[in-house]
Amino acid sequence: MQLRWQIAQFFEMHWWRRYLSGKDKTAYLNWKKAYWQALLDRLCLRIPAGAAVLDAGCGPAGIFTILPNSQVDALDPLLDRYEQYLPHFRRSDYPYVRFFCEPLEQFVPEKPYAWVFCLNAINHVSDLQICFDRLFACTQNGGTLLVSIDTHNHSWLKRIFRLFPGDILHPHQYDLEEYKSMLRSSGFRS
Repeated sequence: MQLRWQIAQFFEMHWWRRYLSGKDKTAYLNWKKAYWQALLDRLCLRIPAGAAVLDAGCGPAGIFTILPNSQVDALDPLLDRYEQYLPHFRRSDYPYVRFFCEPLEQFVPEKPYAWVFCLNAINHVSDLQICFDRLFACTQNGGTLLVSIDTHNHSWLKRIFRLFPGDILHPHQYDLEEYKSMLRSSGFRS
């Protein structure tokens, strides 16, 4: 899986460069912030001021962008490359965020977080079960974990994508029930 993950990381960076090419930084970030706020509103989630938050797999414009009143840690193994190659991401634009350029599998927080977000990122990791275990360890007792995942609705597609790397960005191909089972085995409950 490590080689497949490294290939996925290479193409992830390539995807971001193509996707953001020609996009105005301010317009894109405003759109992305509105997207994150709409997500929180739709789920009726209010992050209290000063809350400890982890944005795991944050990408260049994660939910960290709308949490200036929180204690935010943002984690992504491509952060250095985002800053080097994408004008849309500068750590200095987010002085309230501590950024960690490392994979979730290796991340050990100083203390657990009240809020943990892993939004469209868990199927980008190298070792899925270790990452679910890490998310559990990062979420304080009684805290909230929000995970969003692209899943397969048709088992035949899942099998095809497992055999052939037709979705090179996502090394893991599972359906919703399989992901739920992995979360439960890590200790989470809904």
